[in-house]
Amino acid sequence: MKHPARTSRRTLLALIGASLASAPLLNSPHAAARHAAVGLDDPAKKEIAMKLVSSAENSSLDWKAQYKYIEDIGDGRGYTAGIIGFCSGTGDMLDLVELYADRRPGNVLAPYLPALRRVNGTDSHDGLDPDYPGDWVRAARDEAFRRAQNDERDRVYFNPAVRQGRTDGLRVLGQFVYYDAIVMHGDGTDPTSFRNIRGRALDRARPPAQGGDEVTYLHAFLDARVWAMKQEEAHSDTSRVDTAQRVFLRDGNLDLDTPLDWKVYGDSYHLD
Repeated sequence: MKHPARTSRRTLLALIGASLASAPLLNSPHAAARHAAVGLDDPAKKEIAMKLVSSAENSSLDWKAQYKYIEDIGDGRGYTAGIIGFCSGTGDMLDLVELYADRRPGNVLAPYLPALRRVNGTDSHDGLDPDYPGDWVRAARDEAFRRAQNDERDRVYFNPAVRQGRTDGLRVLGQFVYYDAIVMHGDGTDPTSFRNIRGRALDRARPPAQGGDEVTYLHAFLDARVWAMKQEEAHSDTSRVDTAQRVFLRDGNLDLDTPLDWKVYGDSYHLD
């Protein structure tokens, strides 16, 4: 079952990369050591991150099985699909299909681009039904489409989260906490977006890069995240924070080392 996990995605999501790239460099030896340490972009840690998100988004650790996933989960954002829940109503699905068309002209999804542009910002299926879901599944058999999903996931969500986490002096768990928040909330200008969740946290605690305690700051961030989730009924179950990320934090597992045990929506998961 795909759990509702989309909110406030905007095409300006892509701007986060540029804004983070212009962030001031941290010059202290302590900050330099953090930047040199293993981060969430380490291949093994990234694989853990993909499985953790998939447990919440797809009730499965098999995130690679989700390239073909597509359905309307009734959250007002049209079709939700793929490994990160690209949505027809929020712009990121359109960006993905445009990238795929650039790389594979004449592909099975390219004819839907005019319809995807029309329905962007709405929950409409106009011009997509009845064949779009089936053609998405067909496209997912193409390695070029799977690669495009990976690349858009990284460009819009994963890489910005890791960059901001490193800028704030956070270790692997903190970078993952940021990533999961951007996946769910996007980074728009509304009060529940990632940047505003982070802003609420900064009102209560300082991250390590500003001389604060990492555990204290991450608790403040997760408190702000829970507040944001509860602003929308679809997100009112906060177990992906309460019985997953908060468990790792209380265990002091700031490097997200295995073995890991957690629960999401009452389901138990384990990674060796």
